[in-house]
Amino acid sequence: MRLDVFKAKQAAEKNIKDSGVKLNPEEERLVEKMILDGKRAGLALPEKEREELMKLQKEVSQASLEFSKNFNEEKAVITFTAEELEGVPADVVSGYTKRTDESGKEVFDVTYKTPDIFPIFKFAQNPETRRRAFEGYEDRLQINTPILDRILELRRKIAALLGYDTWADYRTEVKMVKNAKGVIDFLTDLETKLRPVGLKEREILLDMKKEELEQKGLPFDGEFYIWDYRYYDRKYIEKSLDLDDMLVKEYFPVAVVVPAILSIYQNLLGVKFVEHKGETWHPEVQQFSVWEKDAKDESGFVGYCYLDLFPRESKYSHAAVWGLLPGYARPDGKRSYPLAAMVANLAKPTPSKPALMRHDDVVTFFHEMGHVFHGLLSRTQFGRFHGTRVARDFVEAPSQMLENWCWEPKVLERMSSHYETQKPLSSELIEKIVKSRYVNVGLFYLRQLFFANYDINVHTAQESEDYTALWNTLREKISLVKGGKHTAGQGTFGHIAGGYDAGYYGYTYSLVFAADMYATVFKPDPLDPARGKLYRDKILLPGGSREDIDSLKDFLGRPPNSEAFIEEIFGTEGKKASNL
Repeated sequence: MRLDVFKAKQAAEKNIKDSGVKLNPEEERLVEKMILDGKRAGLALPEKEREELMKLQKEVSQASLEFSKNFNEEKAVITFTAEELEGVPADVVSGYTKRTDESGKEVFDVTYKTPDIFPIFKFAQNPETRRRAFEGYEDRLQINTPILDRILELRRKIAALLGYDTWADYRTEVKMVKNAKGVIDFLTDLETKLRPVGLKEREILLDMKKEELEQKGLPFDGEFYIWDYRYYDRKYIEKSLDLDDMLVKEYFPVAVVVPAILSIYQNLLGVKFVEHKGETWHPEVQQFSVWEKDAKDESGFVGYCYLDLFPRESKYSHAAVWGLLPGYARPDGKRSYPLAAMVANLAKPTPSKPALMRHDDVVTFFHEMGHVFHGLLSRTQFGRFHGTRVARDFVEAPSQMLENWCWEPKVLERMSSHYETQKPLSSELIEKIVKSRYVNVGLFYLRQLFFANYDINVHTAQESEDYTALWNTLREKISLVKGGKHTAGQGTFGHIAGGYDAGYYGYTYSLVFAADMYATVFKPDPLDPARGKLYRDKILLPGGSREDIDSLKDFLGRPPNSEAFIEEIFGTEGKKASNL
């Protein structure tokens, strides 16, 4: 918000133009982006409007903090009897608070925290229990509904002050999709393609519901409700796959998987990791220097990498990668080297078993290492464009693409080794794992599209409306599941206040690019170093120094489309795809 700095940048831009100095493409991009940053911050506005903008931005910031604070302070509970909780695993029920109610009956108080409430959605046999649990869960943050109304109103005012048609147009201008229309077209196209597969899946789950209710002598009204979804989804997976997660886990000891994944990446991308035993922020953290595979001298040095893989108190509790230092060209012609740190929370050993990983932990690890290599193998002139500093709706695509390796039979075989027998996964187990990837995936993605549509809808509307009614009607229309009473679910939609506003579409958007990259280049031979080099040169190396669509076209040899993604989900029948 420094006006003097912005004016200096504007003057520099003018001097460059007037003097006829020829900039290279990355330098031109830097100048253009720095000026755009200032304009988007309102620094090109007259003083009166600028002051008004700062006032509005402060108000939005305060309201968003309040929205998030209510999330953290939410302490509501819902009460059930043991009979109502029938089907919920005993170890889960034992964690609920047990008490005697006014009538002397034993009851359980259940919080709305995920480990407490989700087992009810998935396991409670009584549909009335699931309905009550779901409606309570959706309504738990009604307190946030007026705050969201206020946030959306303020965003509309800010967009208008800055000269944008809608808040969504303001937010997407710096993303790959470029404008709100691009998002709406993408979501509409994908919904049309996914709807038939979602309807087919709903039919199967509805038949299961009918059969179960008839066996219990309960009435069946022919509807598939939202509180039925997780329950019958789980039953269908158990029935059709017979896949035991606990057994699969025994084939993925951390001590085998981590080195195997590093080895796959090193061969694919032509680099080598050299471990150092220097000082780090914790004794369990591993430090590596990364070199070109055939490095002879300093010119083959790539950067540094830290792996902080195990849980400890007060540590960040998910998996993520931080690019602690970007790489860039120094004025003396040498390079400043990148440093990336990956943080995870893999299981620790128990007295009877070594540290083991679930298959989804393996997928997450592979994904996060993708971000590490984006941060290491990018080579840009300026730190601003290094590595993962690409458009926000593209940043996940390279790592999402790399997740595909975890579903390839020969890679699964190579990464697995039973902790007792040292044998790899059997072909039968591998087949079940691969099959599990796309079970009921149509309904899953339609649910994602509901969230994305709600988000873009409220951020393109020119006037306020009943956001609770919109939440319920849109969900029923897109997710293909019937609701009950109207619930204020938008009060629980944290993304909308926490930085993903007009951006929820990005999760699926980048998946489409990931599927296209994998199917077009890697699928015939996922471990081929020549394909790895193409990926390294065309996607990783440029970072954000050029438009992401140009990197994609360069890699694919054509504009990207959604064909591979649709085919992946439901075979060749959905093949007609649109360009993106």
